[in-house]
Order: sequence, then structure tokens, then C-alpha cells
Amino acid sequence: MKDKTTEIFRDAPVPKAVISNVIPSIVSMMMVLIYNLADTFFIGQTKDAYMVAAVSVATPAFLLFMAVGMLFGIGGTSLISRTLGEGKADKAKNASSFCFWTGLVIGVLAMIVIFLFASPVSMAIGASTETVGYASQYLRIVSTAIPFLIISNSFSNIIRAEGNAQVAMMGMIVGNLINIVLDPVMILGFGWDVAGAAIATVLGNVFAAGFYIWHLLSKKAMLSIHPKYYLAGDGIAAGVFAIGIPASLNSILMSLSNIIVNNIMSNYGDMAVAGLGVAMKVNMIVVMLLIGLGTGIQPILGYCFGAGNKERYLAVMKFSLILAFIISAVMTVICYCGADPLVHAFLEDADAFTYGMSFARIYIYSGPVIGIMFVFINAIQSTGAALPALILSISRQGLIYLPVLFLFRRIFDSATMLAAAQPITDYLTTALSVVLFIFTYQKYFPKKAA
Repeated sequence: MKDKTTEIFRDAPVPKAVISNVIPSIVSMMMVLIYNLADTFFIGQTKDAYMVAAVSVATPAFLLFMAVGMLFGIGGTSLISRTLGEGKADKAKNASSFCFWTGLVIGVLAMIVIFLFASPVSMAIGASTETVGYASQYLRIVSTAIPFLIISNSFSNIIRAEGNAQVAMMGMIVGNLINIVLDPVMILGFGWDVAGAAIATVLGNVFAAGFYIWHLLSKKAMLSIHPKYYLAGDGIAAGVFAIGIPASLNSILMSLSNIIVNNIMSNYGDMAVAGLGVAMKVNMIVVMLLIGLGTGIQPILGYCFGAGNKERYLAVMKFSLILAFIISAVMTVICYCGADPLVHAFLEDADAFTYGMSFARIYIYSGPVIGIMFVFINAIQSTGAALPALILSISRQGLIYLPVLFLFRRIFDSATMLAAAQPITDYLTTALSVVLFIFTYQKYFPKKAA
């Protein structure tokens, strides 16, 4: 397995190395997207906009669970890829075991808390009296999958660090296909509505986590989750958290910002909340695809950084930026022109559809630069530079977004202008990511360069 890692990360031509890692990563992210869209689509087939609004309200809480997986997934991938680049295979096993067991314990604790307090949590994140029943029901059921969700989200990233992008992809495909197949059966066939969507989500995450555990216990894996390799010292915990915490903060702030905008948008009615939720999902078509590109290149960049290979690192960056811009431009045009049928697939209510169409086209304005932003974000994370990663993570959905959101609310008091806060933020964050990458490269890379 080490030979395979070396072959892909060190020796393969740059386009081949990037594409071979990016395609499985993009496929994985698109499967996540399809499963998210499937939940909303089949709930939409009930013709009950309050159910759509409830699932939209519950999404931020779901993002909080995923943030823990992001902490260990992105933090672990960054540390492990750099460690493998330095030729320290045993330390890579220590890191993967640390991520698995620590994430599992946190997941069990979170499961208990959310299960017991689903109703007050639902109200706190923006549920109305009409939607709180559906939202709390969804959260209570989904909470049972939190440990599995953390494992699957962590190791869908970490396994890429050992050069096994296809295995990482297959785990996501297995979990999401199960969810997608079960959605119509449980929501419409059994008539379980929101509960059916939640149960399908639980089973999908259980099977995805099981797939990754099976791989990590096999002889094919270079990494390990065996308790004997568990180690928090020797820079393991610090290395994971240095990049993992900023990465998870981004997800937490995304959740928090969604909660805030849902609460603000609720002033315009539940149909505005439903429209916003669908618009976010349409925008996710572009965002998830480009997140896949960014996470796909991170292990290669981390390996090059650990090995001190400056020339290859820059070559990977150049190719990835060109690829990101092309994909961003194409997907922006497709999603803008296709907004009508995409929104219509989820919403029948005329008011909700009007909001959804307006919001979807506003959100997609950030499409041309979003890919470039994710490339720079992952490039910074690949170096283990904690401070620049932290600054960037708290900026997009917090330090920049929230002031823009509140400023727009104060000046315009318009639902459509509230939605415009996100693309404005994305352009500002992209500019910041370029500046921080230049700083990171100049400050950190020369120390590692051969």
C-alpha cells in the first residue's frame, strides 16, 4: 500500500495524480449531494411544505454532527499525508486509530444529548410551532446515527491519505445509495414521511461506516484502527486538531449561520424558509462538486509538503486551479439556466417556489470563484499551518458572512437581499484565501523544501 501511495503522490504525472484523486472525491461528494436532494425531493412529494421547511430547519443540526467528522477527517488527512511524505508509516497508524476512537466516543455522547433534547434543539435552530414536531422527530431518529456519521465522514477523507481514493469513494457510494433507495420506500411507500427520511439516513450512515471499518481491518489497508495503535501524544492530537478544529469550525459556523438566516428568514414566513432550504440544495450542486475537487488534491499536496517537493506542489496547484475554474464556470451556467426545473422538483407551493427560484439564482452568483476558493483552502490545510487555516475557516461563514448578513438586513430588510449576502461573502473570502495562501507558502514551505 505504501508503494501505491508513493506511485500516485510522488511519481505519477501531475494531471494523472490529480485526476485519479479528484474524480473519486467528486463522485463521493456528488453522492452526498444526491442523497441530500433525494431527502428533500421525496419529502416534497408529500405536497406538505411544512415538512420541507422542517427538514430544512434540521439541516444545520445535521451539519454540526458532520463538523466533528470534518475535524478528524480533514485534520487526520492533513497529518497522515504529511507523515507519509516524511516516511513515518507507524505514526500514520497512530493518527488513524486516534481519529477513530476519539471520534466514536464524541459521537456516542452527542447521540445521547440530541436524542434527549430534540424538541428544544429544534426550536433553538428555527423551527416554528407548525414545524417543530416534524423537525424534532427527524432529529431524534437521526441522532442514533451520529457515531456512524462521524466515522463515515472522517474516514471518507482519511482513507484518501493512504492513496486509496477509490475505497473512500465506494464507502460513500454504498451509504448514499442505500439512503437514496430507501427514501421513496420509507417516505412514500410506507407513508412514514419525515420519519422515513430520517431512518433512511441512519441506515445509510451505518452501512458506510461499516464499509470503512471492514477496509481498515483488512490486510489491504495501510492505516489501522486497532486500539494498540491509539496514541494522542507525539504530536498526534495536536497535529489533528491544528487543522481539524479550523475545518470543523467552518462547518459549525456554516450551521450557525444557517440557523441565524433561518430565524431571520422566518420573519417572511415558512414558505421563505422552505424556498431558502431548496435554494441552498441547488447551490450545493456546484459547492459539493468543488469541495470534492479540493479534498481530492489535499492528500497529494500534503505528501509533497511533507517530502519537501516544492516543484511538484506548485505544479499540482497550477493544474488544480485551472481545473477548478473550468468546472466552476460550466456548473454556474448549468445551474443558473436549470434553476426553474430544479426548484420545481422540490416545491409545489407557489409562494415557496417563487422564493426558491429567486434565492437559487442569487446563490449561484458565487459559482465562478468558489472552486478557486476551495483549492486554496485545502492547499493551506495541507501544510498544517494552523493560524491561516483558522482565519480562513472563521471568515467565510462567520467573520465575513455574519456582518454582511446583518448589514444587508439593516439596510434592505428584503428576503432576496439577505440571500445575496452569501455570494458577496464568497468573493471576499476567495480574495482572502489567495492572500493567506501566499503568506503560508512563503512562511512555511521554505523550511521543508529540499
